[in-house]
Amino acid sequence: MDAPSDVLPWVEKYRPESLDDVVAHRHIVDTLIRFHEASQLPHLLFYGPPGTGKTSTALALARRLYGKAVRSNVLELNASDDRGIEVVRGQIKSFASTRNVFSGAQAFKLIVLDEADAMTQAAQGALRRVMEQYTRNVRFIIICNYVNKIIPAIQSRCTRFRFAPLAQSQVAARVDAVAEAEHVAIEPQARDALLTLSKGDMRRALNILQACHAAADPVTEDTVYACTGSAHPRDIDAAFQSMLRDEFSTALHTIHALRTSRGIAPTDLLTGMHELVMNLELPAHARVFLLDQMAQIEYRLSTGASERVQLSALLGAVKAAIDISQR
Repeated sequence: MDAPSDVLPWVEKYRPESLDDVVAHRHIVDTLIRFHEASQLPHLLFYGPPGTGKTSTALALARRLYGKAVRSNVLELNASDDRGIEVVRGQIKSFASTRNVFSGAQAFKLIVLDEADAMTQAAQGALRRVMEQYTRNVRFIIICNYVNKIIPAIQSRCTRFRFAPLAQSQVAARVDAVAEAEHVAIEPQARDALLTLSKGDMRRALNILQACHAAADPVTEDTVYACTGSAHPRDIDAAFQSMLRDEFSTALHTIHALRTSRGIAPTDLLTGMHELVMNLELPAHARVFLLDQMAQIEYRLSTGASERVQLSALLGAVKAAIDISQR
C-alpha cells in the first residue's frame, strides 16, 4: 500500500511521474521516447553522479511503457542490497524467463537494476548470460554511479547514457516549485547557499530544503549551513584572511578557535580555500607551490594524519607561498 503523500520525503513526493516531467537531460529523454515509439527499446545503461535523475527517468519510462500495468511488468531491484550471484540466478532469472502476455512494444518485461556498480564480478557475469539468453522476454535498465565498475561484456550489450550534474538553473526551478507547494519561506541568500551546496544533485537539494524547513521558519543562510554541517564561507574567509595577514601564532590560534566554535573540519577548510587561492593575486610559481602543498595535506588527512599538525602545515604552506611571491 502506498504511503500518503503528506508523509513522503519530498524527493519521493515530487519525483517526476512522466518523462515530460523530467527537468533535465532532454536529449536523453527524447531518445528514449523515440525508442518507445519505434518499438525498438534496447538494454539501457544509465550512469552518472547521484541525484541527476537516473532512477526517476527509468521509472518514468516504465510508466510510459506499461501504464497501470507497471507493477506486474517491472522488476525493480537495488543491487547494493541484492548484489550476489544467487539473486541473479534466482529472482532475476525467474522473472526474465517468463514471457509477457502483451504484444507490440510491450512484448517484453522490464528489469530496473539500481546501483549495479555494487554487484560482484560473479553476479555481473551471470547477469550477462541472462541478458543474452532472455532478450526476447525482457529489457534491462542498469543504473550506476561509476561505469568503470560494470564489466565490459555488460556495457557492450547496452546503449549507454551519461547523466551529468544538473545545471543550477534546473535545480533552482524545481526547488522554487517545491518551496511554493510546501509553503516554505526561504531567504534569497539561503536559496543561493542551498544551490551551491547541492552541486547539481537534485536529491540533495530537496533533502536540504526539507530539513531546513523542519528546523526553522523562515529558512536563512545560517540555517542551511547548520543543517548540512557545512562550513560557512564567511568562516572560511576569516580563517584564510588570518593566515595571510596575521603573525603565525596569532593565525594558528584563530584557526583553532574557529575549528572549535564553528566545527570546521580541516577538509572543509581546504575545499573552501581552493577557490580563494585561485582568486588570490599570487605569482604562478607561488600559487603552484601552495596548491601542491594543499593537495599533500588533504592526502595526509585522508590517511588519518593528525588534524592539528596538518592545520599547522597548512598555515606554514600559506606563509611560505607569501614568502616565495615576494622574492
